[in-house]
Amino acid sequence: MRFVVKVVINAFAFWVAALIPALDITVTPFPPGGDLQMVLTLLLVGALFAIVNTIVGTIVKIIAFPLYILTFGLIGFVINGFLLWLTAWITSGFGWGVSVGNFWWVIVAALVISIINAIFGFILRPQKKRSRA
Repeated sequence: MRFVVKVVINAFAFWVAALIPALDITVTPFPPGGDLQMVLTLLLVGALFAIVNTIVGTIVKIIAFPLYILTFGLIGFVINGFLLWLTAWITSGFGWGVSVGNFWWVIVAALVISIINAIFGFILRPQKKRSRA
């Protein structure tokens, strides 16, 4: 259930990032390109981004741990931008999905997506049951 929520949040975050013209992110839907195809494309891109972030992101973050220490965590922005670029590269092979422009704007777009994920992750996190004393 958490994966489904993460995919929906990622899809929403990609949609918001695509609405900001300065970020140079475009979402190309499945043919014929209607609203339903756009929603399905966003959901698939969100799922792919979650999988790339889980698998590749974990490996890269473990390998880059010394860089996290040296840069006080600022390398995390570059790594998140790389993961977003990797997702765009994977989907570009299919003829649908996300396309990105300049790598530095990809880092800013990854920051926007991370902020949206953090906000909705905080709102939608599972609540702990309180014990009655």
